[in-house]
Amino acid sequence: MDKFTQLTALAAPMAAENVDTDQIIPARFLKTIHRKGLGQHVFAAQRYDEDGQERPDFVLNQAPFRHAQILIALDNFGCGSSREHAPWALLDFGIRCVIAPSFADIFFNNCFKNGILPVRLPREICLALMEEARLGANARLTVDLEKQVVVTPNGAEIPFDVDPLRRRLLLEGLDDIGQTLIHEKKIDAFEARRAEQASWLPSITEEVAK
Repeated sequence: MDKFTQLTALAAPMAAENVDTDQIIPARFLKTIHRKGLGQHVFAAQRYDEDGQERPDFVLNQAPFRHAQILIALDNFGCGSSREHAPWALLDFGIRCVIAPSFADIFFNNCFKNGILPVRLPREICLALMEEARLGANARLTVDLEKQVVVTPNGAEIPFDVDPLRRRLLLEGLDDIGQTLIHEKKIDAFEARRAEQASWLPSITEEVAK
């Protein structure tokens, strides 16, 4: 998993509440177990019309927001089903941070496991950030996980809270597998001891049989 330390990028304003995971990645695209390639289908119903053509009024189809790495939304982002494909699709599109007043719990947890930082900020601040984002390519946000602040285009710092363990894992780029591999030497030593002990079992069994 790629590390997340500090991100300075364009933010796309999505002034919508209750954006569910079926909107983020529709169910018909869940047939794959691969994380790559889902970005082209993110928000498919909103991005494309019935003929597969881009809808010009959707924010991620507009220049410069089609290259956004930060998404600003409203309450209860990521509600609905628990599909992990939702953060996969956002990440494959290029989104590394989602800012919203609140998130659905499972989506929130899945973001951390896949290298996306979900940031909770009050609704009024999210609305203000959206207004600044609409200024275009020059209105870039900085999300600093080390300092735990969002820095606005005019330099104002907005603090946010994040669980210390999740913060460390993102800073170090560790997903569930990465956390396990930290203990690789201990695991190998344990398995070696177990194999050695298993080699004694036939002789012990024979002695008991006698």
